[in-house]
Amino acid sequence: MSHKSYFAEQLQLIDTNFQELKSLYLSSTPLKERDQNFLSSYINELKSYLDIEVSGPIPKVFIGTKVTVMFDGDDDTEDYYICLPKQSDPDAGCISFLSPVGRQLLLRKVDDNVLLNTPAGSLPVTIKSITFAENLILQR
Repeated sequence: MSHKSYFAEQLQLIDTNFQELKSLYLSSTPLKERDQNFLSSYINELKSYLDIEVSGPIPKVFIGTKVTVMFDGDDDTEDYYICLPKQSDPDAGCISFLSPVGRQLLLRKVDDNVLLNTPAGSLPVTIKSITFAENLILQR
């Protein structure tokens, strides 16, 4: 399955489960960090990407992508697979787009600098690459 086919299917899944996903988002996000348009903004960005006929690298972090971040101050990198809540497996690097780190990475671009707020503290990172995570399709 191509990444655009996967993303088109994902839009249908989000549409079908919109209220459930919105409830999960609201219940898992601290009040001061909530964005009432979080899911709608994501849907609009994904639709815009799907409307573009140009092939090439994936321009933003979407659900179903692998994001490689480099920790500022050293050359250490870490890969995160941004997934749906039911696919979440933090030990394998699969983080829900509704998790604190997943929310902060969603819709970011390569070379964006992000201050990831985690339970362990704030970590400055730079997004180094965004690729389609085909392994997530197999887990559906």
